[in-house]
Amino acid sequence: MLRLTLIIGLALIVTGADARSKKKHVRHGPQFRAERIEHSLRNLAPNERLIQLCDVTAMQRVRKEQPDFKPDRAIADAITTAVVEHNTVTAPGGALRSGGKWYELSYSCTGAADNMKVEKFSYKIGAAIPEEKWAAYNLWQ
Repeated sequence: MLRLTLIIGLALIVTGADARSKKKHVRHGPQFRAERIEHSLRNLAPNERLIQLCDVTAMQRVRKEQPDFKPDRAIADAITTAVVEHNTVTAPGGALRSGGKWYELSYSCTGAADNMKVEKFSYKIGAAIPEEKWAAYNLWQ
């Protein structure tokens, strides 16, 4: 449940959907969101930090490189367990949500020594995951 809360919180920060940004005198914009993400990540254990950072990177890269996708969630280990070894996450069975649909996602992501920056990232988006399989993978609408 903590992982789900962190994923949702980070996604909200990344997409700029934070309700507090509408208040007067509250800093906002890409730089502020980046600072908030960094602050949130520093509170996580190193491996979890790297997984979260890589999930956020997956959404950002897909959003930038594949305009047909508008991802709002990425989960490294939705279908199969992601492996973290030597600052690298290998996620052969992840999932990405875009437009209310889930898609298979696999990626390899290498972080800096402190797991606060991605140094190398590659990904592949697969087929849409049928809605009848969402519950088995703990995916939601």
